[in-house]
Amino acid sequence: MTAEDAKSFFSRELLLWYRASKRDLPWRRSRDPYRIWVSEVMLQQTRVETVIPYYERFMERFPTAVALAEAPEEEVLKLWEGLGYYSRARNLQAGAREVAELYGGAVPDDKEAVARLKGVGPYTAGAIMSIAFNRPEPAVDGNVMRVLSRYFCLEDDIAKPSTRKKIERLAVSLIPEGAASDFNQGLMELGALVCTPKSPGCLTCPVMAQCAGRLAGKERELPVKTKAKPPRPELRLAALIVGTGPRAGQVLVRRRPDRGLLARMWELPHIELAKGSSETALFGGNDDAVHRQLARRLAAELMRETGLPVRPLGWREDAEHVFSHIHWHMRVYTAELDSSGAFRFEGDDRTWIAAEAAGVYDAGLFCEDEQAAPLLAAAAGDLPPGYRWIGPEDMGELAFPNLFLRILNAYWQQEGNADAMDDEMTNGGIIG
Repeated sequence: MTAEDAKSFFSRELLLWYRASKRDLPWRRSRDPYRIWVSEVMLQQTRVETVIPYYERFMERFPTAVALAEAPEEEVLKLWEGLGYYSRARNLQAGAREVAELYGGAVPDDKEAVARLKGVGPYTAGAIMSIAFNRPEPAVDGNVMRVLSRYFCLEDDIAKPSTRKKIERLAVSLIPEGAASDFNQGLMELGALVCTPKSPGCLTCPVMAQCAGRLAGKERELPVKTKAKPPRPELRLAALIVGTGPRAGQVLVRRRPDRGLLARMWELPHIELAKGSSETALFGGNDDAVHRQLARRLAAELMRETGLPVRPLGWREDAEHVFSHIHWHMRVYTAELDSSGAFRFEGDDRTWIAAEAAGVYDAGLFCEDEQAAPLLAAAAGDLPPGYRWIGPEDMGELAFPNLFLRILNAYWQQEGNADAMDDEMTNGGIIG
């Protein structure tokens, strides 16, 4: 079989297979370029099953580019909460604003115009143009590079930009006339369901008979890809600061800066341990002395940064989250605000209580008189900019990164269970 025959076979069989067995996915029920754009952005680095409910909620709230453009960012981030990679949501909204301002709210049938939209790269532009407008444009992502590398037994490193360009040219040559939409979706479908990364389902593959990689016994070796650098580890300490008195039942949170990682999202107050510090060497330990020292460092740094007199009450949990380039390892300590002074460690239950002292603490757990005023003000209720108290009812309004969302939801659930147990005991006592 010639190279052209192999191409024709691939295009024909893939198209027949897709049209006969494609999944019924919500974004496939419309050729609206805006809806396809939203789905493609959500599907980046995220599984289809995860995306479906997010997509449906998002489209219900923002059915048009204009609706998304006019929405408060906080609301957009809240609906995106849990999908991760939040810059995608911000870029999508920025692109929607461009569509509203420049094109009257309609995504243009123009590859160059689409490619200029905020956050739209070559893959997304190709997907929009081919799926929505049936234009013969390549939409090459990891799935597509894997499929074509195996079928044509290509041994170029797909991590290199030059290889991506080569595969894009190949993909364009495979698109059947007038069938770009179905063909590109079929290529994506094949990579997602059959020609998977670790266990390719060759026996169910519609193009198995002419797959050069399989015939060469290399289907599990391809594609060739140099390994990316592992995410950089960061050791962090977080404070779950619970309210007391009139703030009972609430938790103190803060908003992240306007720029950078997780911009403008909400989180628990936390610090990063400096590399080489004495605390980094202790980070993995679990005895009382370790937790005491880590909690002291957390309280001291938060006091230095914000003036908040944080009193650690005990270790709560360890948590972690992996970003594309950073791996957060976090130890979480329950705490409260207090101006009464130093702390001592009490026994094996990892609980700290305020020692009898008149001052307020610093790194050595005491501070100079000139530092006392802002600390006492914080204890009295004056919070630093960007900080606020929240209850469980506020979780529906504020957007949190996944890591803090898990911690807070677990806390609220625990508190709810505790309240339910108290009610049960009280009612039981009355009945008894």
